[in-house]
Amino acid sequence: MSAASRSSGEEAALLRVFFGESDRVGGRPAAEALLVAAHEAGLSGATLLRGSLGYGADSVLHQPQPFRLSGDLPMVFEVVDAESRIDAFVDELGRLLTGGGLVTVERVTRLRPAADGSETP
Repeated sequence: MSAASRSSGEEAALLRVFFGESDRVGGRPAAEALLVAAHEAGLSGATLLRGSLGYGADSVLHQPQPFRLSGDLPMVFEVVDAESRIDAFVDELGRLLTGGGLVTVERVTRLRPAADGSETP
């Protein structure tokens, strides 16, 4: 990818929410609540990643346990959209994530590869 093609991309924001697999929002899993809220907010798409190992501010190591069906593995929720739409959704996150979690927002350049392999803005 050339520097010229990177400069032709559009400015956007990347939202990441780090939380535990066992976290709940309004009685349902936080992962589900976040995905539904993002969809209802009309965000361009969301991805949920399940970590295999991690620890948070409490320094407790979260890892899979043999012979257990579920644990409290780390989860990461990601969305890329216009900065104004991400900012509005961050306000909603404050109402959803009352039990904790870590929220980060960073500026990114959104590139859309064309079918022929070149990038289009």
